Order: sequence, then structure tokens, then C-alpha cells
Amino acid sequence: MAHGTPQNPPAAETAKTAPTESTSADLAERIDVQEHRLEEQAQTKVESSQHFPIRITGMALFNAFTNSSAAGGPGEPVVAPVQGGALSGGASLRQTVLGLDFRGPEIFGGGAIHGFINMDFFGASGDPYGGSFRVRTAGIEFNWANTTIMFGQDKPLIAPREPNSLAQVWTAPLTGAGNLWVWQPQARVEQRFHFNERATLRAQAGVFETREAYGSAPPPYAYALQMARPAAQGRVSLAYSLDDNRRIEIGTGFDASTTHVANTTVPTRVYALDWLAQPWRKLEFSGAFFSGENVANLGGIGAGFTIMYAGDVSPVHADGGWQQVSFLATPRLTFNLFGGEQQNRGSDLAWGQVAKNQAYGANLMYRIAPNVIVSFESEQLRTNYLVTGIRLNNHYDLGLAYLF
Repeated sequence: MAHGTPQNPPAAETAKTAPTESTSADLAERIDVQEHRLEEQAQTKVESSQHFPIRITGMALFNAFTNSSAAGGPGEPVVAPVQGGALSGGASLRQTVLGLDFRGPEIFGGGAIHGFINMDFFGASGDPYGGSFRVRTAGIEFNWANTTIMFGQDKPLIAPREPNSLAQVWTAPLTGAGNLWVWQPQARVEQRFHFNERATLRAQAGVFETREAYGSAPPPYAYALQMARPAAQGRVSLAYSLDDNRRIEIGTGFDASTTHVANTTVPTRVYALDWLAQPWRKLEFSGAFFSGENVANLGGIGAGFTIMYAGDVSPVHADGGWQQVSFLATPRLTFNLFGGEQQNRGSDLAWGQVAKNQAYGANLMYRIAPNVIVSFESEQLRTNYLVTGIRLNNHYDLGLAYLF
């Protein structure tokens, strides 16, 4: 018997340590609850054929919307139509996003593999039951402490940011109005330099597959357009944290490629700037600006080049950008005010092409539960067609998103 251990514990101590009937019942109930939870986890656990875990992400999104003109489709229109027509509207679940996120094994140098794919239902027809899966973004990443190599599909490297919206999800918000968005295959490498705990410099370079069919050549030259071309892209950004709630980020980048059409070449040269500033934990400013020529192959609006006659092909010079101000009124309520435009130089355009496209609006997002958001958004599009003039479209959207 150990020294100092009483042979007969006091009665009061015995009463504290001996389980009563109610304590035993509570313990049995807790064990039963834990067993049920373990069963639920076993049922919901997702594992790949290679025995690596997969996480399901995304949101179920319901939209009810109206347009002041016959803009058509369940997604927010990119331009105001030339022919206005009657008011249009409807509802849709096709902007629902479904994603898979998976983690792979460790690799040489202490690195790890990460993969993801995000899809929506915006393929096929516009019928409520006619949607099909469409790949939005995807990638396979090789990550080390300060280096990342990615092969996948995403926005252009020079346009990493976008406004907050549940109304325009089928394309990036403010598509055609200052946001270069088109999701295309690409390869990237990123190197990070940490000056201290607060400041980080990122240097990125990549090869991007352009989408030449976006703003394609007019007939009869369309058959002579090479539909995809490689573009060289680079971006350098600096991020500085003032504290846990305040930060400043700014980046600049370039894009260079050559379009092949009508037995000649058309250069693409684009320079871009993007920023994010959070001077107060409740207030955030973000935006981007670009300037260059032949930007349609990156998701710009209108024509990237103009063919006046055989052998005379001119790139369209364009400037654009967008800005958003976000105010976190409460932990549940956020207000977003945004606007953007793209202006194509009139002397480079043919009759009827888009000379300027502007969009501005606002939304509020309220979390009725940690993973359920209700949103109301109002936006106006102003599209100026060369010679034809300005057309307007007002878009109103009520969104309900369940995040998972």
C-alpha cells in the first residue's frame, strides 16, 4: 500500500467519487450521442480511390431577377441589348457552384500537392432543367514554403480580384465593365519573399491560353482566326499587414501575346494594376485598372481588333477598370458599392461595335445563419455602341445562398 494513502476513504469523499444513478444515465446518454456522431461522420466521409481525403465546397444559389429590357438568360447581362424590348425576368438555380478540394501526399523538399475544381450548371440550354456541369476554375498545385507551381484553369494572372456579388456568378462580376475575367487553361509559378512578419512580396509568372473566339473576327475572316494562342503573363504584388484587422495590398502586371488572323498578326499588350486597402476592419476598398490593345482574348468586351479590308487589321486600344467599397456594418450585414467601365477607342472600331460599357450598382448581404446569405442587388448597365448610341438596362436580383 502506498505511503499516505488512507485505507478507508472518508464517507464524503466516497459520495463524491461513487457514481449515482443520474450520473450513470447522463454518461450513457453522452456515449450514445458520441456513437451517433461517429456513425454520421463515417457516413459523410469522402475519400478518393487513392485514399486521400476530399472536401466538398460550394453553394446552392437561388436567384430571382428582373431586367428593364429583354436582356434574356438567368444570369446578369454583360451588355445592354441594342434592341431593348419588353421587361424580362425569372428565377434560376443554375448559378449554383459545386467544388471539390483535395490534398495529396507530401513531395520532395517538404512540399505538398493540392488540387481543386469548381463547377456550375450554366452549360447547355437556358431551361430550368436544361443546365449541365461546366468547369469554372480548377488546378493542381505543388506547394512549398515559399514557392507554388500551378497547372489549371483560372482568371488571367493580371486580374486576380473581383467585386462581391451573388447576382453575377455565371461570369465574374463586372465582366465587360473593367474586369478581365475569362477562365482559361494556364500554368503559373509563384515565389514569395517575406521581409518580416508584416510584409510579403509575391513574384508570379505564367503562360495563359487566350480565348480568341471571344470577340471573334467578322466574316469572311472568322475561318482564318487561330482560336487559341499562348500569352506570357507576369505580376508582382506587395502585401503589408498593419495589424490583425488592417492591411494593404497592391499589384502590377503585364500580358503579351499575338493573335493570328487573316494571314497577319495582331499584338496584345496589356498593363494592369490592382489593389486592396482595409484601413479599418469594417471598411475595405478594392479595384483594378488596365490599359492596352486587343484585350478581348482576356475577357474584355467588344472587338479585340478590326478588319477594314484584306490585309488591314488594327488592334483596338482599350482602357478599363473597376472599384468597390465594402462596409461591414455588423458581423452579419455587409454593404457593397461598385462600378466599372471599359472604353474602346472609337477610331479603331467599325460601325455598331461597343465603344464604352459601364456598370454601377450596390448590394447588401445579410447572413441569416453562419452559412446562409440573403442578398439584394441593383445594377445599371450603360452600353455605348458606335454610331448607334447608348442603351440602358436595369437589373434587380434577389439571391439566397446556402454555403457548404
